[in-house]
Parts: sequence; structure tokens; C-alpha cells
Amino acid sequence: MQFIDKTRIVIKAGDGGDGCAAFHREKYVPRGGPSGGDGGRGGDVAFTADAQLTTLLEFRYQRFYRAENGGPGQPERRAGRDGAPLVIRVPVGTLVRDVETGAILADMSEPGKTRTVLRGGRGGRGNARFATPTRQAPRFAQNGVRTAEREVELELKTIADVGLIGLPNVGKSTILSVLTSAKPKIANYHFTTLTPNLGVVKRYDRTFVLADIPGLIEGAAEGAGLGHDFLRHVERTRMLVHVVDISGCEGRDPMEDYRAIRSELRQYSERLAELPQLIAANKMDLTGAEDNLELFREELAEDGSTAAVFPVSAATVSGFDALLDAIVKTLAELPPVYEFEEEDMQETHRYEPGFSIERDGDVFVVTGGSVEYLLDTTYAEDEGSMRRFQQFLIKEGIIDALRAAGATEESTVRMGEWEFDFVE
Repeated sequence: MQFIDKTRIVIKAGDGGDGCAAFHREKYVPRGGPSGGDGGRGGDVAFTADAQLTTLLEFRYQRFYRAENGGPGQPERRAGRDGAPLVIRVPVGTLVRDVETGAILADMSEPGKTRTVLRGGRGGRGNARFATPTRQAPRFAQNGVRTAEREVELELKTIADVGLIGLPNVGKSTILSVLTSAKPKIANYHFTTLTPNLGVVKRYDRTFVLADIPGLIEGAAEGAGLGHDFLRHVERTRMLVHVVDISGCEGRDPMEDYRAIRSELRQYSERLAELPQLIAANKMDLTGAEDNLELFREELAEDGSTAAVFPVSAATVSGFDALLDAIVKTLAELPPVYEFEEEDMQETHRYEPGFSIERDGDVFVVTGGSVEYLLDTTYAEDEGSMRRFQQFLIKEGIIDALRAAGATEESTVRMGEWEFDFVE
């Protein structure tokens, strides 16, 4: 299966159902009163974390997700049915981020977690709601609230307690296979690991999740190589085990490699750089490893680092007891897996409060959410609805704003598809 850990989709909550304009009809009751029911509420959009999913692949083939609209109101004061909610399943560890604002709408950090990110639109009121002692037969109803589409980015960040980091081909995948039952692809060339591999380690009565993260190269913080594709999967880990090839078998300097990775972590995130860290000096079975280990420790001390170094050999499966004990001890002192702060959910209707006025020649054009709401809920054929229209213009300050903008008795005002003369 192809591993996809970042993609974008468009989501939309259901529109509210329109209210009904109807009158009671019954034998011997020729003039029954208004009986139109309210429209149903549109369905919400929610995300749920599914432990059975490991990739965002399916979202590459379907981009648009819409909840069900609310049903229209019915005669005899019967309300329309509410729209069914849309629940989108994503892998555990997925972040849902608003593309326009960058706000994190949901952090699906635990299996089974469900979070509603978009609310469905309110249903419109039926004409029975508009009856008053002076307006006994309103012939209009209110439209349901129309919701807006929202583009969100889904980003999968691996859920693991411990992250194995290091340059390509230092032995991270081999160490994972030694310590767990995971079976990552292993070969003697760079970038064998292109996706995070997870395994569960049991030590005495403790268990923890270990992740083999794709290898870094210099410039990763700016996106070079696997770059951000690697770094996003480190962000949730509670601690790091930095694997270095202490043998220098490829002609590289272990300390230079160590410093390069530390630099990339710090450039990407100060929090990552400050995570508790242990160093696994791998390939101790090769010639020159002992001398390199002694030099590595000296240079580490010169840098002022207090990170513990554990000589190990994945090839001979030696030296891991001390490393595992240190990991268990460190984890016992750390808080749970890092969670990102979620933004409060907002209504997604398209009627954002406010309006603006612009000149188009001799025409004053009024736009904005307040105007859209007014037009959707006004019926030109009904006298009572038009009186409400006029009162709304006064209450919202639109009349005063038009006057301040220079509108006179001879001016034309345009709102949507409506045009009318300005009246003081």
C-alpha cells in the first residue's frame, strides 16, 4: 500500500432546510392560520481516529466531502428532518488544519477520538413563526442557513514514544527489527526507509512504541531530501534515540554526522532539539569502532553535551540491555505523547456579519454577509416581509452608511440581484 501522510480535502457541513409557507386546511375551517414548519438543521462534519488506518491514501482519490442538508419544513407545523452528520475516518495521529487560517481544527491523537469541526446550518423558520396579532397570515418563510466550504489539510504525524533518528544507512531499521517484531525493509543503501516504521518494545512490565524515522540529510529543515516528510513524524515523540555509525565505515565522521542532525532538529523546532535524547553508537562489531567511540565521547564532552552514549551492534545483537533500561527509565519521567492545541470550532455559515459599500458609476453596491442573509430571507411579494427588510436596513446601519457614502433620493442601490431607489 502506498504511504501518504499529507493531503488536502474540501469539507462542507449541510445547509439548513428552508422553512415552509403553508396554511391550515380543514373541512369547515376555510381560513386556517399559518401552519408552515421549520426546516431541519444541516449535518455536522466530524473526524474520528481509526486505529486500523495507517495512511491518508484514500483522500487522494476523493477530495470533496459534504454532510447531508437539512430537510425542508412541512405543512401542519411539521419540522423538516435534520441532515445526517458526516464522520470522516483518519489514522491516529492526523492533524486537521484549516488551509486559509492555519488553525488546527483537530488533533486525532488517540484511537476512537472524535471531534466535530463544522456545524451544520440552522433550519429556516416556517411562516407559523412569523404570525403576530397584527400579521395573522404571513405568506413567507425563512430560508435555511447556507454553509461555506472549507479546505483543510490532513497531516499524519506518527504516534510513538521513542523516535530513532540519524543519517541514512546508520542501522535504524535493523535496530527496530532487533528490538521489536516489526519487519522493515533493510538494505545497504541510503533511504531504504521511506516511511515511518513502528514496533512495540516490551521491557520487563513496561511497553513502549518505537518508530524508525526516515533518515535525515543536511538541509532537511528547509525541505531537502526527505526533509519535512521526516521531521513531521518526530514531533510527537517523547524522546529520541540518536543512532550514529560509530565505525565510520563509509568514510564519514560520527561526530560531524551527529552535529549535522542536531542542527537540523534545532532549525526545524526548538522543542524537538530539547527532547530527552540517548545516543546509540551502532556497528561496534566493525574495525575501528572502539577508537572512534572513545574520540566521540571526548568530542561530545567538549560540546557540553550530557547525552548518554550506548555502544551497540545490531548485527551481533549486543549492547541493547543497557540502552533499553535507560529508555524505560527516561520514559517513566516524561509526560504523555505531545498533543497540539486545537482551535475552537466556528460556525461555517456564509453569512459573516457586516457589510461594505462601493460605487459602480452612479450605483451604490452593498455587499457582505448581512446583506446575503437579508436577501435570502426576504420575499418581495409579501408586504410584511418587505417591512422587515426596511427595518433591517435601518437597524444594521446600512441606510446611514449609504447616506454617509453620498446616496441621495436620486441614487440607485444594488444588493445582489436587487436594485431599488434610495429613499430617505
